Amino acid sequence: MTKPITYGMIGGGQGAFIGAVHRMAASLDHQARLVAGALSSTPEKSLASGRDLGLPDDRNYPTWQAMLEGEQARPDRIDFVSIVTPNHAHFEPANAFAAAGFHVVLDKPMVLNSGQAATLAATVAKSGVVFAVTYNYTGYPLVKKAADLVRSGTLGVVRKVFVEYHQGWLATPLEATGQKQAGWRTDPKRAGAGAVGDIGSHAENLVATITGLEIESLCADAATFVPGRTIDDDAAVLLRFKGGAKGVLTCSQVCVGEENNLSIRVYGSEGALAWRQENPNELWHTPRDQPRRLITRAGADAGPQAAAATRLPSGHPEGFIEAFANVYRGVIGAIRAKREGRTPDGLATQFPTVHDGARGVRFIERVLESSARGGVWIPA
Repeated sequence: MTKPITYGMIGGGQGAFIGAVHRMAASLDHQARLVAGALSSTPEKSLASGRDLGLPDDRNYPTWQAMLEGEQARPDRIDFVSIVTPNHAHFEPANAFAAAGFHVVLDKPMVLNSGQAATLAATVAKSGVVFAVTYNYTGYPLVKKAADLVRSGTLGVVRKVFVEYHQGWLATPLEATGQKQAGWRTDPKRAGAGAVGDIGSHAENLVATITGLEIESLCADAATFVPGRTIDDDAAVLLRFKGGAKGVLTCSQVCVGEENNLSIRVYGSEGALAWRQENPNELWHTPRDQPRRLITRAGADAGPQAAAATRLPSGHPEGFIEAFANVYRGVIGAIRAKREGRTPDGLATQFPTVHDGARGVRFIERVLESSARGGVWIPA
């Protein structure tokens, strides 16, 4: 068996949700091993979290700065760092580790503003490291199939795109109860943006991944419905794409009864497709003037792109963790290719990069700017 890639984690300690998801995803294919960490913003909790995960004392660090210094000095230093902190704590460690030659996996949205994004992109270009942003929904096999249907011309010329990401978990002032996730996600200083940044950025990335379309201009209406909240919890965005296609993007965290309803519909001159994250093993394709057909994740029509991202036979559902793991599998493949001096292929070329992250940050900024200016059309 090929020697596992080793990694360290920043954030994701006791009480964190997404850190555990990253660790499960990274370990799913037995190709990456967690060996180091600075798992919390306070040294005491960081060390306690590392002990809970069984990290060795000499690689259980109180701060990310200590981890950077310690790993740089080791002959068996980690191959990459996974950063799963709240948004405001993304830029500094990501930039520092990339500058030091460590590969980086960073949770989304990548950073808080376009200035940070530009600096980070320059650092990555200079150091040559593998850098991934975990827009994890890109890992679903049928998202890859949907992209193939569009890019191959099966749908003809894309005319209209509808994408939505609706949740209901913040329909009340949950942050006032001390709930950790609600606390930082509704804090402008730590999150930067609310629903637009947290889930609207996923919707933007899904459109870009499947259609390849570039947003030319947008018109947005962001709102805050919960009294006392100081960050957006709902938004609707009209999109104009280069080439003439139009789109509608909505994101909300106050839609009572919704869980993680991310869905997309793409309409072209020769057909249409529809996919929904809560039922990810089914993709509907409707050729023009023909009955719609169901494509399943491991079915005969899924194609090679979906097959490369599939682990289980047809009829055995795959979901969120497996899709997340496909991002990590791609990153690990790219790291191995770089180590061996060869050109990456397959999943190693398909994960979201620093450039996807920078585009997502600009999208967030422009949505909030358009809304603040009264919902006017502005260049994207």
